Amino acid sequence: VVAAAVIFPPYHYIEGVKDSKQLSEKQRERFYDLITEQALAYGIGIVDHAEIDRINIRQATFKAMRMAIGSLSQNPQYLLIDGEELPDRIYPQEALVKGDGRSFTIAAASILAKVTRDRRMLEYHREYPRYGFDRHKGYGTAFHREMIQKYGPCPVHRRSFLKNILGSSAGE
Repeated sequence: VVAAAVIFPPYHYIEGVKDSKQLSEKQRERFYDLITEQALAYGIGIVDHAEIDRINIRQATFKAMRMAIGSLSQNPQYLLIDGEELPDRIYPQEALVKGDGRSFTIAAASILAKVTRDRRMLEYHREYPRYGFDRHKGYGTAFHREMIQKYGPCPVHRRSFLKNILGSSAGE
């Protein structure tokens, strides 16, 4: 799980920044550079596959969010969060359902998170090329499932992900 946090100057805006899912990979890469150059602060939090299996995807998401916030070079005054509020309420916050389509700052953070995650998947592809992480970026596509069926899991596959593909004995 990858989460990102961004602080911009008041009223700051970068034309074209929107939900990362609505942008091409090339656009996301370009905006990643603009966002990191223009932000007052940004932070990234990453929780790996083993930790996700240990604490579950929801708790891993919260942990990645806290890590991203904790790695900011300055404290935020207020958090706008995509989806669900952080349970520990470390700062005043507001959750916005589909926030990456409603808030420039959330959209910018979603771009940082998506690019970071995709880059990590490319690293995995270099380590485990036969799984095609460069194509599916770790998502459960038919091709990804087919490669797992063909070659078995590799060390970076989550056991919780594999259960959906290989059945309840996955990863044991």
